[in-house]
Amino acid sequence: MALPVDPFWREFISAAPARTAKLASVAADGSPRVTPVWVVLDGDELVFTTGDTSAKAKAIKRDPRIAMCFDDERPPFSYVIVRGVAELSDDMDELRRWATVIAGRYMGDDRADEYGARNAVSGELLVRVRPTRVITARDLAD
Repeated sequence: MALPVDPFWREFISAAPARTAKLASVAADGSPRVTPVWVVLDGDELVFTTGDTSAKAKAIKRDPRIAMCFDDERPPFSYVIVRGVAELSDDMDELRRWATVIAGRYMGDDRADEYGARNAVSGELLVRVRPTRVITARDLAD
């Protein structure tokens, strides 16, 4: 499915202050799971990190289909939902690069290297999500 031409979804996800995504996946017993994650965009792909033994990584290994919700909880309220396919990587150079970018977005440039180093260690994974569908809703209370 083609992604929306309207750049709103990318602008919304990338807006400052950084919004924490809510990652939806399916647990081994089939129950739904939602977890907050720090995310950045790389083109149309969403990038985040997780531990190799985390519930997120286990769910993605079983079934790479995920959904992520970003919302603005202030009136007039808006949100973006991204459905996609996740891919895991243990490439340490890429993990360090993106962990630092993510840290800069959420913790500030002055702490990016510190958090990048902390989060780019053995046992951590880089997750790239290729969107297959994007749903947007703007200004719901207007």
